Amino acid sequence: MNQTRPVYLKLRDQIAAAIIEGDYPEGAMLPSVRALAAEQGANPLTVAKAYQQFQNDGLVEVQRGVGMYVVKGAAERLRRAERERFLAEEWPDIRDRMERLGLDIAQLLERG
Repeated sequence: MNQTRPVYLKLRDQIAAAIIEGDYPEGAMLPSVRALAAEQGANPLTVAKAYQQFQNDGLVEVQRGVGMYVVKGAAERLRRAERERFLAEEWPDIRDRMERLGLDIAQLLERG
């Protein structure tokens, strides 16, 4: 992963992974901006920016004065987007390295 990615994108990736893995299932409330900022040692404005991305993408819904909730289908949409990103950005480098090392998928699967 690119180490120069902005902190809010790294936070967004962590939250996305938690949604995909079911730590925040559909209908679950995300931690407040302040709570997540304290937990991650991040600036609350940075957390708010990460949350804003989810809101812009329609993956969470805000209930004023209550909190932010994961919408139905968010995990599958995130999984699909992460899969596409992996195939476009990470897989080509992995495939090239496998070729350099003389590895193939069957060998890797045998090692489990």
